[in-house]
Amino acid sequence: MSFIFEWISANLNTIVRVAVMAAAGLPAIGIAAKLAVKSGGKQLTPQGTMLLGKSVRYGLGAILTVMIFSELGIKLTPILGAAGIAGVAIGFAAQTSLSNLISGIFLIAEKPFHVGDALQIGDTMGIVHSIDLLSLKLRTFDNRFIRIPNENLIKNQFTNVTRFPIRRFDIDVGVAYKEDIDHVIRVLADIADKNPFCLDEPAPLILFKGFGDSALDFLLGVWFEKSDMLNLRNTIMKEIKRRFDEEGIEIPFPHRTLYTGAITDPFPIRLVKDSKD
Repeated sequence: MSFIFEWISANLNTIVRVAVMAAAGLPAIGIAAKLAVKSGGKQLTPQGTMLLGKSVRYGLGAILTVMIFSELGIKLTPILGAAGIAGVAIGFAAQTSLSNLISGIFLIAEKPFHVGDALQIGDTMGIVHSIDLLSLKLRTFDNRFIRIPNENLIKNQFTNVTRFPIRRFDIDVGVAYKEDIDHVIRVLADIADKNPFCLDEPAPLILFKGFGDSALDFLLGVWFEKSDMLNLRNTIMKEIKRRFDEEGIEIPFPHRTLYTGAITDPFPIRLVKDSKD
């Protein structure tokens, strides 16, 4: 214990200088990173701005660490030599991290998505929260945090739902075989025309797809701005049901006919008169 006090007493000036360097350097690094983000925010993409801030923070942090070691009289050459030997061993054990790192560089260079885009990755869908060198962070629509390794994004397919400013929403509609096809098309066109979230250009797509098992199958495709996705889905589906009810257009349920073969007798049917009269 006395040895510690003697060492502190002998190196008091050095300890004070190191403390001052750390106390002044750490806030300065934070300020420099914020200034870098602010200056590059108008010229870089959101993920570019994020990476710029992290690069400045880590770079200045490394410089401050070297200065503190130098002030303490610690020689970095043995440390770097040991780090090099350890790095080789760690490298063999960290092949997955290296693969994620290389994949992250490719993703940043290719820019298939940006911070704030909505991604569909397998069964997972969410908003891009951050793009890092090792992984992608998503925030789901029910506010959960999901981390996806970059290697998975390179190897597998994903969908950028909000990459383009407008999208098309396709609705499969089935009506009874007794309905007039031209009447159904006119009603669907009128529904799309009156919906405030449907775009006039490109024009809505209405197709008679063919004869289904229990219905005549139609496709209604309407274009909308990506910010109106939820509003469009909520309004147009209800509007189709309401207008079909008003126009007397039947939306059928699946029908099945049972056939037991030609050599068997038909199912017996007996009509019973209502006895209430």
